[in-house]
Amino acid sequence: MLQTFDKGLGAVNTTLSWLACALIPCMFVMITIDVSIRTLGYRPPLFTSSVVEYALLYLAMLSAPWLVRERGHVVIEAMVSILPDAIRQPLAKVVYLVCALASALFAYLCWGIFADYWVGGELDVRGVDMPYWLQFLPLPICFALVALEFLMYLLGLRSYYSYDLSEVKDGV
Repeated sequence: MLQTFDKGLGAVNTTLSWLACALIPCMFVMITIDVSIRTLGYRPPLFTSSVVEYALLYLAMLSAPWLVRERGHVVIEAMVSILPDAIRQPLAKVVYLVCALASALFAYLCWGIFADYWVGGELDVRGVDMPYWLQFLPLPICFALVALEFLMYLLGLRSYYSYDLSEVKDGV
């Protein structure tokens, strides 16, 4: 049952990471067009900066759960590799728990902000009018997914710190 849930979680996180990947060429095209128009002496669209700023937030948040799953976040491997298993494994469980709780707390707090802006209906008025809740939409969802990923590590489905020590010695 837990394996099936984890497989579904992986599919959701992979889909979100592909959406994040799709944002990169969109941002590139928007910035290129904006700079080209500016270089030609014309006034570029006002919405470009706002949309790219939103896209950067979405890019970071949509890719975060996948990065946790794929062990793509920063780890101090030099320290982890020298710890004996008797210390590394319990310490890893503590780290997983702290990360899961912190991510769940962020998800909860961001959900409150999102809900406030959803109910309030306030707009972010810059280059284009966008609802403020749109800024906060990915935060509670993705932080909750990050918390679930760390929970899967905590439950022992996989280990963030298990790796072949020969890879570290070979510089891989």
